[in-house]
Amino acid sequence: MRITALVLAAGAALAGCGVAGADGDSITRKDALVVGVNADQPGLGLRTGGTYSGFDVDVARQIARRLGVTTVTFKPITSATRESVLRSGAVDMVVASYSITPERKTKVIFGGPYYVAHQDILVRKDESGIRNVRDLKGRRLCEVPGSVSFPRVTRERGVAAVSVRADTYGACLAKLRSGELDAVSTDDLILAGLAAQAARDGGAPLRIVGAPISDEPYGVGLNSADIDGCEAVNKAITTMYQDGTAARLLRTWFGPVGLRATTTVPQFEGCD
Repeated sequence: MRITALVLAAGAALAGCGVAGADGDSITRKDALVVGVNADQPGLGLRTGGTYSGFDVDVARQIARRLGVTTVTFKPITSATRESVLRSGAVDMVVASYSITPERKTKVIFGGPYYVAHQDILVRKDESGIRNVRDLKGRRLCEVPGSVSFPRVTRERGVAAVSVRADTYGACLAKLRSGELDAVSTDDLILAGLAAQAARDGGAPLRIVGAPISDEPYGVGLNSADIDGCEAVNKAITTMYQDGTAARLLRTWFGPVGLRATTTVPQFEGCD
């Protein structure tokens, strides 16, 4: 009995050490954060030289400031690497048009959402044959590894689009403008940023079809053990909407392209 008691006590002590270690890694206990963001999504996360800009980048800065963090370093990621960089500890937080899904919630924890986007379709302005998702049948549609957007069209909606793969949505934009694609379907914030970039660059104009097919709640990805960090992020997002910061950022990045943005606090997913 004495041996059993000693084993149990040792196990409890080890468990306590584990919990303390997880708490120590929380973003709420850090003065500096490494944040994973996209580097080639205009309007959301774009790297120009060594500078990052966009709605997601500004949201990350606002969250960090409201957590009392003094130093933020941005690290470029892709749709395919978001979970791996979080789970490896390469970044502390991911703010990168990261839609919350049940499958992803088995790998990381999400604060937010900080915005609920809607999947839509981007085409060249002179394209009149694509009015909704059903019109993508037989059309060349961009597929980005790690993104849920292409499967939403082909698996969930059963539309037999033709896959044209690209590593990022920035690459999708280039293929759409060159004629290698008929359409890009993903979140409307991403599409708005791509359309704005195309307008700045000149060339054939693009348009968003305006036929949303899903809700895409953008979450702040965190290590799955960081419950405290998740709750703190939710408080930060709430104050961003209450003091008008979120509405201002949405106007700054998407107002010029006429996107009708929602400016009320999104319904949070919870941190359990």
